[in-house]
Amino acid sequence: MANSAFMKPLKVSSDLAAVVGNGPMPRSEVVKKLWVYIKKNGLQDSKNRRNINADANLKKVFGGKSVVNMFEMTKLVSKHLS
Repeated sequence: MANSAFMKPLKVSSDLAAVVGNGPMPRSEVVKKLWVYIKKNGLQDSKNRRNINADANLKKVFGGKSVVNMFEMTKLVSKHLS
């Protein structure tokens, strides 16, 4: 059985909505859309694939950081879901 907390639609902050679209949506969907955005805009670091180079929109989501790794990204994105 799927983890229902993971599937529960959450409210998306306006900063995050600029990247993934308006919620509510489950966390899994947010992460999926984040990766679509990252790949579409070529923001994954070419040398270290675990790092994401933030553009202006992602910087707002990442608390002003210009580079975050995948694991940190998940934590930072959580702050924008309620």
